[in-house]
Amino acid sequence: MDIHRLRVLRAVVADGSIRGAATSLGYTPSAISQHITALQKETGLTLVQRTGRSIEPTAAGRTVAAQAARVFERIAELESVVSDLRAGRVGALSVSYFASAGAVWIPPMVATLAREFPGLRLDLRLIELVGADAGPPDVEIFVDGTEPADIRGYRVRSLLTEPYFAVVPQGSALADRIEVDLAELRDEAWVDNDVARGACRQAVLDACSTVGFSPAFHIETQDYPTAIKFVAEGMGITVIPRLGLGALPASTVAVPIVNPTPRRSISVRVRDAVADHPAAVRLLELLDTHVRRTSAIESAR
Repeated sequence: MDIHRLRVLRAVVADGSIRGAATSLGYTPSAISQHITALQKETGLTLVQRTGRSIEPTAAGRTVAAQAARVFERIAELESVVSDLRAGRVGALSVSYFASAGAVWIPPMVATLAREFPGLRLDLRLIELVGADAGPPDVEIFVDGTEPADIRGYRVRSLLTEPYFAVVPQGSALADRIEVDLAELRDEAWVDNDVARGACRQAVLDACSTVGFSPAFHIETQDYPTAIKFVAEGMGITVIPRLGLGALPASTVAVPIVNPTPRRSISVRVRDAVADHPAAVRLLELLDTHVRRTSAIESAR
C-alpha cells in the first residue's frame, strides 16, 4: 500500500476537504483527488464520498486513516532509531518492571547494558509507581493479570511460572518441615504483603479458597521485605513468591507449599517499534538468562 497516498488520505480526513488537504500538503486540489482515487483503486474501498459540492470521508476512510496514523508513528520511531545509529548513538529504552523483578533481575541487567551500550539512555520505571502520564514503555516485565487490556503494538511472551513459599519464624513448628500443606496455614497469624490487593495477592487468596479458608491477616505491610521482617520478629507467617524471597534473615525459613501450591506467572512485552533494536534484543537475552537462573535455583530447592 502506497505510504504517500495514505498520508494524503489522513490530511483529507483531518482537514475535512480536498482543498484543505491540498493547502496543508502544498499540492493542487486535483493532485489530492488523483491520489485519493488511486488509493481507492488500490484498496478496493470507497474512502470518500461526495455530499453536494464537498466530500466527506466514509467510515472505511476514517478507519484506514486512523490505522495509517499508527503506521506513521512507527515510521517516525524507525527513522529516529536509524538516525541514532548513523550518529553512533544507541538511543533510549524505557523499561517497566514490578518490584521483586526490580530487586533481583534489573540491577545486573542494567549494569551489563551500561557496559555494552555506553550511549544508551535507560528510563527505568517501577510499575507500582508509574503515573498515568508516563506513556507506554518499550519493554515491560509484568505479572500476568496486571497488564493493560489493550496490548496492540506489543509482542508478548511468557517468562516463567513460579511457586509461593511460606516464610515462617525459625522457632516455628513448621520451620523444620520439607513442605507444608496450604490448609495447615489456616490457623496461622498471617502478615499481608500486598495492601494494593493485586494479582500476586489474589493468587494466594484463590488457592486458599480451594481448601476452604481465607487467610487471617493480623498485620498489613506494603511489600515483601517488610513482611519478612515482621516474620523475623515472630509476628506471624507470610506467603511470598520465589522471586520475592531475596536473602532471608537467619531467623526465618522458607517452606514450600503444596496441595495446592499457589503460583504466579510472569511475562514480558516488547513494543513492536523497538523489538529489533540492538539494546532491546540484548535486554531480552539478559532477561532470559536471569529467568533460567531463577528456575535453576527453584529446581535445586
